Amino acid sequence: MSLFRLDGRTIAVVGAGSGIGAAAALACAEQGARVICLDLDAAAAQAIARAIACAGGAAAAAAIDLDDPASPDAALAELDAENGGLDGLVCTPAINVRKPIAALSDDEVDRVVDLNLKGTFRVLRAAARSMGARGHGSIVVLSSIRSQVVEPGQGIYAATKAGLVQLVRALAAELGARGVRVNAVAPGVVETPLTAPIRAQPSWYDAYARRNALGRWATPREIAGPIVFLLSDAASYVTGAVLFVDGGWTAIDGRFDPPGMEL
Repeated sequence: MSLFRLDGRTIAVVGAGSGIGAAAALACAEQGARVICLDLDAAAAQAIARAIACAGGAAAAAAIDLDDPASPDAALAELDAENGGLDGLVCTPAINVRKPIAALSDDEVDRVVDLNLKGTFRVLRAAARSMGARGHGSIVVLSSIRSQVVEPGQGIYAATKAGLVQLVRALAAELGARGVRVNAVAPGVVETPLTAPIRAQPSWYDAYARRNALGRWATPREIAGPIVFLLSDAASYVTGAVLFVDGGWTAIDGRFDPPGMEL
């Protein structure tokens, strides 16, 4: 069997209704997993589950609300009861408020922190209790290049994404002896609903494309591949890691080509 296959495994994807979450759900199904599609938008999650089923895969869908402290615990408890536990979990939801720090209101900060950091924490806590008790599993959280590099207007979003990295590292340290791996994927610019305002402005879109080595934006499917890798046996010795999937953005950030360096 291929190291990258997920046959016989049950993988929950939080945020499966759109963007990277939807791509991850479809990719996991392609590799043989039974996929549980979870999203605040239950109809969107069901649509992805139907797409998986139509392609010959196995999937189910349910609602989850990361802003509700009780929802992640209840959702994962129900999945454990129905499936005998999860083999993997992916958590993707996030929001952004693009404003200078001096212009942010307390409500805006709370909204970003409550979903990106506290909401993901709730999912991690629930997964830790479930997988830790079973002594098996792989958890993948979506961070961002903004955990390392920032720009004006990204302060609170960047803070939450950096915070997720430390949560991942701490949980990896806590669960490693129990056979559970925890990792983060840090994408660069990806064509998702979250980045729609940027894509609507060609000059901004093109400027971001030029900031990475590949000179283009990623598709959600290009982020899904690394997620599948971290869920699979190919990554059996990988935990507490942050995998940057950014087209080389962080490698060339602030790039300047001096004269005479042309190939």
